[in-house]
Amino acid sequence: MRLMLMLTTTAALTGLVAPLPVPAVLPVPAVLPVPAVGGAWPVGTRPPIVRGWVPPATEYGAGHRGVDLAAPVGSPVRAVAPGRVSFAGRVAGRGVVAVELSDTGEPPLRTTYEPVTASVKEGETVTSGEVVGTLEPTTGHCGPASCLHWGLLRGKVYLDPLSLLPPWLLRRGPSRLLPVPPAELWLSLERPAGPYSRPLP
Repeated sequence: MRLMLMLTTTAALTGLVAPLPVPAVLPVPAVLPVPAVGGAWPVGTRPPIVRGWVPPATEYGAGHRGVDLAAPVGSPVRAVAPGRVSFAGRVAGRGVVAVELSDTGEPPLRTTYEPVTASVKEGETVTSGEVVGTLEPTTGHCGPASCLHWGLLRGKVYLDPLSLLPPWLLRRGPSRLLPVPPAELWLSLERPAGPYSRPLP
């Protein structure tokens, strides 16, 4: 093989044969950003994350292609964002629901939920927060506990499903109000002079 390549290269340099065409380098397609179109968590309200998303280094490399959310068996599983059910059935003995999300670019984003007993059918449209099924028992994926594996893809590229949720859904804990100082303190403060200032009563 090397001898053939050397002979062909020598012949091309001396003008005896036409040079070999150089294969074009195709640009790597850029992955579109993920819009925060989610309006609900798939299970519960801010469920504990058992295992987060770990992107694989290569297409078939090790990693965790989704997020595992703790939830009891039988919990309702909801669509995170509006879209069309692209799959509802069993894969390798596990119930899976996939929803192609509306208005998320080309190719569209697709969320997956497993293990789930589907309550929707392929082709149905769903809204954000609509129940698509119930959580089935987990077979070893989350250890002894039960969890929902939630995935996100654009075409064949796996993405972090948490990126679908806006900041107000990701925040942990209740809102906290700070104490308000007594009215006497407010009245004792000097207000800056200006066209919109007026004396306190």
